[in-house]
Order: sequence, then structure tokens, then C-alpha cells
Amino acid sequence: MEKAHGQIEIGWLAQKKEWKGLKSIGVEEKTIQKDGIERKEYQYYISSLKEDVELFSRAVRGHWSVESMHWHLDVTFKEDANTTLDKQAAENLNIIRKWCLSILKMVEIFRPNLSMKKKRFVISMNPAEFIEQVLIFLKDNFQK
Repeated sequence: MEKAHGQIEIGWLAQKKEWKGLKSIGVEEKTIQKDGIERKEYQYYISSLKEDVELFSRAVRGHWSVESMHWHLDVTFKEDANTTLDKQAAENLNIIRKWCLSILKMVEIFRPNLSMKKKRFVISMNPAEFIEQVLIFLKDNFQK
């Protein structure tokens, strides 16, 4: 990104004719607070979606929800360090990790505002009791 003649110019944008299927370019503006200082952050997206703000917003939210899950899988379960070679075993482990992550998130129902590290600690103190609480909650709230 360069600032020239009072404008911000984005260098990669000059290559837009080379991108097949390009239909839109979007930008997301976020306000970030860190150490009491507020600043703006911009994320740019190239897309094959038609120009539609609502569609763009849903796509961005969907993208970051998936990225958030992958980040949690790596930070909580060190998934990127997994060296399982057998494809089926790797897929099974991924499914198990996602299931465990969903269970860890259930702790919010019982004990709100805990970090993942604290959630793992709470569960490790008495995993059988926690699983029982989750199953009772699921039965009571999602019974047909």
C-alpha cells in the first residue's frame, strides 16, 4: 500500500485484469482497542461474488468463523503439529478434536467468561461430572 497524491493506492489492485472471475473487491473496517489505544484496521477481499453488501458481509463473517475454529483447534489441541500420516486416522482425529472443542465451548453455559485454558482445567478436575452436566443440558434443551 502506498500513499501518493493524497490517496492510498493498493499495488496489487493493478493486477485485477489477471484474476479470472473477479466480480468485486470489498473492504472491512474494524476498530481495534489495544492497551487503551483505539485504531482502525482494514481487511481487503477479492471475490467472485456480485456486488452486494449483505452477501459480502455474510461471506466475511462465515470466513472468520471458520478461521476462528481452526485457530482454536491449533491453539487448544496443537492440530498443526499433528503428524498422523494415515489419512483416515487424521480425519478421525480432526472430527474428535472438533467434537471436543464444541464440548469445551459448552463450559460457557455452566461457567461464563473462562478462557480455553481455564475451561480445560475445570474439565480436567472432574471430566466425568462435566460430561454428565453437558449431557443433561443437551437432553433438557434439545429433546424432541
